[in-house]
Amino acid sequence: MSKTKILFYDIKNYDKDFFKKYGNGYDFDMTFLKVKLSEETASLTKGFEIVCAFANDTIDKATIDIMAENGVKLLAMRCAGFNNISLADIKNRFKVVRVPAYSPHSIAEYTMGLILSLNRKIHKAYARTREGNFSIDGFIGYDLYQKTVGIIGAGKIAQILIKILKGFGTKVIAYDPYPNYKVAEELGFEFVDLDTLYKEANIISLNCPLTPETKYMINRRSIEKMKPGVMIVNTGRGALIDSADLVEGLKEKKIGAAGLDVYEEEEDYFFEDKSTQVIEDDILGRLLSFHNVLITSHQAYFTEEAVEAITKTTLQNIQDFLDGKELINEVPQK
Repeated sequence: MSKTKILFYDIKNYDKDFFKKYGNGYDFDMTFLKVKLSEETASLTKGFEIVCAFANDTIDKATIDIMAENGVKLLAMRCAGFNNISLADIKNRFKVVRVPAYSPHSIAEYTMGLILSLNRKIHKAYARTREGNFSIDGFIGYDLYQKTVGIIGAGKIAQILIKILKGFGTKVIAYDPYPNYKVAEELGFEFVDLDTLYKEANIISLNCPLTPETKYMINRRSIEKMKPGVMIVNTGRGALIDSADLVEGLKEKKIGAAGLDVYEEEEDYFFEDKSTQVIEDDILGRLLSFHNVLITSHQAYFTEEAVEAITKTTLQNIQDFLDGKELINEVPQK
């Protein structure tokens, strides 16, 4: 009996290493491609019933039509988010599965790292001392102790982040459309409405999913409600923030610092080496020019534990599909 052929898109060396390591126990023939899945590359799916893709692949109607015509039966996303998939255009022609959770600790810990780096200017100090400049002018920060941190989205990641923040002696307030008051009591934080959070928080962390309701929730109007000098940290989804309004908020000094591990137009840049090219995205280029903005390339999840969990769950999702089992991680189609 021949092995099941799987085509992987947007694969980096570390992805290949993990899938080869944990795929040994499966009867799979895995083909790895560096290119992203898009209309231009979807023709490569011919001969593959199972395709594995990632967060920044472009899975729109044109891509989906080609995949369906080529006989694809399963799209296995090796990530939690699926806002890059036009689910309405799949029309049940093939199934979609994802990895709903891997390591909430990885993202919560990274968020704390961004907060500390921005507040104490650690990233700037590293660059300065590497050049032999040991001045600390401009590096003054503030104690996190007794500061107010506002968390938007109080799920698993946020709850771990809150535990970490409480260790610094911060006051934590949170907004979630479905508040869990029992968890709030156990962890020692308070649920508030968004306006209150904007008004009171010294630091705001975005830990919510991207939905029609949350898209561009950080915009000129919400920024106007915030404290002068507020720090905004986003390890959720890029489009939670209207980037043009963020630039204006930084220019007006309403926003004191921003830590971004995601960006709304990141698919053309993040995970790639663009060091020899001109950044053509004017807003991204402007954000990179601010001394009080720290941008990283969607790496908050990137720990050994998280990548291992993503790999194992993806492989199991595929095996469950082949075995005709219930797909517990299936993405419902509209």
